Amino acid sequence: MLEVRRLRLLVELHRRGTLSAVAEALSYSPSTVSQQLDQLEREVGVTLLVPAGRRVQLTPQAEVLVEHAAVILDRLEAAEADVARSLTDVGGTVRVAVFQSAAHAVVPRALTTLSAEHPSLRIEITEREPEAGLFEVAARDFDLVLAEQYPGRTRPRHPGLDLVPLAADAIRLALPAEAAAIGVTPLAQSNTAADLAGGDAASADEALAWAATRPWVLEPRGTASREWAEQLCRSAGFEPDVRFETADLMAHIRLIESGNAVGLLPDLVWAGDAPRLMLAALPGDPHREVFSSARLASAARPAVVAVRSALARAADPTAGPHA
Repeated sequence: MLEVRRLRLLVELHRRGTLSAVAEALSYSPSTVSQQLDQLEREVGVTLLVPAGRRVQLTPQAEVLVEHAAVILDRLEAAEADVARSLTDVGGTVRVAVFQSAAHAVVPRALTTLSAEHPSLRIEITEREPEAGLFEVAARDFDLVLAEQYPGRTRPRHPGLDLVPLAADAIRLALPAEAAAIGVTPLAQSNTAADLAGGDAASADEALAWAATRPWVLEPRGTASREWAEQLCRSAGFEPDVRFETADLMAHIRLIESGNAVGLLPDLVWAGDAPRLMLAALPGDPHREVFSSARLASAARPAVVAVRSALARAADPTAGPHA
């Protein structure tokens, strides 16, 4: 009988690529991981790993074993979910990876709901970029991830993960107060960003044309939001003068509020409160899709279902007008 924990180490090595990465992810020492995989080789009776420079490479026999081991791990997780569904109380721990604006807007309200409805449930929240969060849910580092994808840019699908839409989040051009002084027309201000009018095409083009002459703050290169923002500007006929790069959307707000930049902000960043900046429509009224992903094997686990329900209710008041 093969030992399940050792099988998981082999699956993790296949997914993460190095013994040190497996050790770090599972809080083992590299020597412990190596010893356990050596023991697995003896149990199976074939060579599983061969040296490849300073790393190791899985043999064809190891690849076959990984396929079976992944199925075994999924079945065990599904069994745990079925047992949990037979209980009357929702408990345990759910580890959730979230991106920044969701952490500000959706998560606090969801936690309040969960605390009232399921006091035995423990929720652990970690901020992660969507790409990393999706990988880490697939790797069992997290149980659930909140992620985003931008118009016309769907993310690669991870085998073994589902995708449940949460909200359609409007993206708007954020401007300093001086824009009003020279005739840029903002959207009608109201109590929350979600209540803002869509704006017409003429005013959207006017605002973007003014912003083209200003310094910009955008998220770092390589992020989906940065690639989408640059394409939006290029489609409008200009290259943004990006002088500030940061993933912290609170820093975006401060830079724009102080008159040092313009930028693009999703409605979720306001967490349901009144916007503190001038906001203008963008051509085409774009929305990003906010969604959650869990492993198919554990998606029916009552604790995961409860967290998703609370997140959906928390997102509803701040969703974009087309959610």
